[in-house]
This record gives sequence, structure tokens and C-alpha cells, in this order.
Amino acid sequence: MQIANGNYIVIEGNIGTGKTSFSELLAKDLNARLILEEFSDNPFLPLFYKNPERYAFPVELFFMTERHKQLQEVLMNPDLFQQYTIADYVFSKTLLFAGQNLRGEELRLFQRLFTTLNSIFPQPDLLVYLHRSVPELIRQIKKRNRSYEQDIAPDYLKKIQQAYFNFFRLQQNEIPILVLDVEGMDFVHNPEDYQLLLDLIAQPYEKGLHFWKGRAEGF
Repeated sequence: MQIANGNYIVIEGNIGTGKTSFSELLAKDLNARLILEEFSDNPFLPLFYKNPERYAFPVELFFMTERHKQLQEVLMNPDLFQQYTIADYVFSKTLLFAGQNLRGEELRLFQRLFTTLNSIFPQPDLLVYLHRSVPELIRQIKKRNRSYEQDIAPDYLKKIQQAYFNFFRLQQNEIPILVLDVEGMDFVHNPEDYQLLLDLIAQPYEKGLHFWKGRAEGF
């Protein structure tokens, strides 16, 4: 199988959408290097979900430094034996989430640090966004039963979803962005669902926003 757009593919989505599971399946099929966000190692994350205002800056700073270290190790060292690289996050999401959680001088400091760190990374050849409605995200989060996620509020998920949409509007002239509405799909246990998404991702896309199953609600 070949991906028409290039070798560096990012799978994105809101919390609970299944982006990591899909990235793992895709990397296996493509024999690709796989970059998975190690969010469970963030010691501030459980504290942040309980007290966002107090722990927003340390949680975002930890995420940014860990993402930068991980991407630098992989993207700056090509592998001659693996054509593709699949990641379940784009580094720009660092600023996307920080913009929702930080204010004032903390946000301005964070933006300066982000700009410096982001300058070394290539843009993805294709960014795929898996979209689910907030009620379905809540069901997915409850189902996987991670203790530190159980306090996530629907309003927070709506804010993150809208932040992604705003980010895509700004980036649509820079990279191809494919928005896949996976509401009700189970690509982990249903091979037909997975193959359908795989076929969509393999197609060529120009720079800009591309939608499957219509425009996502809220776009």
C-alpha cells in the first residue's frame, strides 16, 4: 500500500476519538515508524483535570518539552528501512491546547517558547483529523476507563474541538487536512470500517481542508 501524499502522516482528534488506536493499526499496515504521545507520563495531568487553573502551566510545559524531545529523536533521524512515519499528534497541538488553558503572561511566555521549539520540525505531508461528537467522546472516555480522564467535562471537549477547527482554518493553505467523520464507527474491531478509512487516507489531497461525510458539526 502507498500513501499518495507523502511519508509523514499525522492522525489527530479530540480526547477519546481513537487516534492512537488508529495510528497503531496504520503503522502496522505500512511498516512505519510510530510516534505515540506519552501523555500518561505527565505527572501534572490528574491534578490538572481536578484543578485546571492551578496546574495548567506545568501540565502544558511538560507536554511541550516531551513532545519536542520525542519528535526530534524520530524526525531528525530518518530510517532507511521504514518509508513512513505515523504520529498520533502534531506538535502545533501544543499551542492549541495551551491557548485554551493559559492566560496572560503565562500564555505569552509559552507562545515564545513554542515558536522557538517548533521552528526545526517539518510540516506533515497529510494531517488526518478523526471527528466524533462530544456525546460519543464522553462514551468512549467512560468505556476506556482511565481514572484521570473521568472528570473531563463536555464543555472542555467542546472547547478543544473548536480550537482544532480554528487551527485548521489557519493551516489550510499550508498542508492538506483531511477531516473524517467517524461517528459510530469501530475501526478497531470492524475491518470494513478500518479499510474504508485506509482507502480515504491513501488518496491524493491538495493543500486545504477536505471533508468526508460532510462538514463536521461546529466547523
